[in-house]
Amino acid sequence: MTPSAATIATADRRARGAVVSVFALNGFLAAMWVAHIPVIVDRTGVSEDQLGALLLLLGGCAFVGMQLCGPIIDRWGSKPTTVVAAVLLSSVILGPVLADDLITLAAALAAFGFANGALDVSMNAQAVAVERRYRRPIMSSFHGFFSVGSLIGSGVVAVTLWLDAGVVPTVAVAAVVGLVVAGAVSRYLLVTVVEDPAATSLPGVETGRWWHGIDRRRLIVLAAVAFALMLAEGTAYDWSALHVVETFGTAESIGAVAFGAFSAAMTVARFVIDPIAAAVGPMVVVRVGALIGLAGMSLAVVAPSAGWAIVGWTVFGVGLAGLIPQIFTAAGNLTENSSGRAISLVVGCGYLGMLAGPAVVGFISSRTSLSIGLLAAVVALVFAALAAGVVRAPVERQGSATARHDTLEG
Repeated sequence: MTPSAATIATADRRARGAVVSVFALNGFLAAMWVAHIPVIVDRTGVSEDQLGALLLLLGGCAFVGMQLCGPIIDRWGSKPTTVVAAVLLSSVILGPVLADDLITLAAALAAFGFANGALDVSMNAQAVAVERRYRRPIMSSFHGFFSVGSLIGSGVVAVTLWLDAGVVPTVAVAAVVGLVVAGAVSRYLLVTVVEDPAATSLPGVETGRWWHGIDRRRLIVLAAVAFALMLAEGTAYDWSALHVVETFGTAESIGAVAFGAFSAAMTVARFVIDPIAAAVGPMVVVRVGALIGLAGMSLAVVAPSAGWAIVGWTVFGVGLAGLIPQIFTAAGNLTENSSGRAISLVVGCGYLGMLAGPAVVGFISSRTSLSIGLLAAVVALVFAALAAGVVRAPVERQGSATARHDTLEG
């Protein structure tokens, strides 16, 4: 018996709410680690060099989690993978604040990175599935709720540290919240298509190679654009505050305003990008957004004062806000049968870009100046603007296929 339109609409709304909750939870739990870094460093006694190495370890384990999660999604679907990853991340979040030396902190961050990477891929795969059901862009709003979760988590940490409520109790409560959310959403997440080996290869080609049924050139370009965009985004996370302080000799509090303005602009803009993408298409969003980001970064680099530099970082955040969601949607729509692995590759390359961005800027800056180092983000955005067409055809083709499928069912 075919469900009524009202029933399907209700199920879709509940699925969307469940995915929103997972994105917000991921941001919330990530903030539990990031906002507690000074406390954790003091507790474990690790040096700055050791912390840098630990962050690389975290990033490397996250990338491994992303790549292992892709085939699992294609085999069993994104619903159980998302629930398991959310439970795992909630369970390991206590590790970093319980660590008391370098070794235990390394083990805790390896587990945290792996779980966070797995959840990043699985929740984006689930978001692509929900967006297909809605037949209109909604991916940017999911990423917006990740930012909201991060802000809430950072606020909770700030308040509990001010009240001296205890780091371990705070994170323990966060872990319980995560487990409760994971259990609550498990009922409403969508059951997604699992891999059909016969459908993942082209006629006359060996069965079992997941990339045979995918436009590999588009997949590679999407991965490269994701790398470039998240390189630019990572530049803002690590260098925006320092740029304002070093360039204009301002107080550190003014530097913090630059990063805060960037983050706030990106969060707010993500909630208005979806209707724009529906009206003009994802290619225009990526190209125009990259050009806006380019203008913002250029303004920050040549700004005559700290105020204008902050305006530049704000415009940079507006430009970047809706770009990565378009890339992830396009990757998920390259194929249904192997979308988990396609998404894991693109998300993984984006994550590598975020790790590489601060390092590239630092390398260039140490030999020239920070303003010149920031031009790495300008180059990345120029590439993204030129390659924006990569997001157009796969989305349109997937939408047409879905429409034909629904017509036949009707």
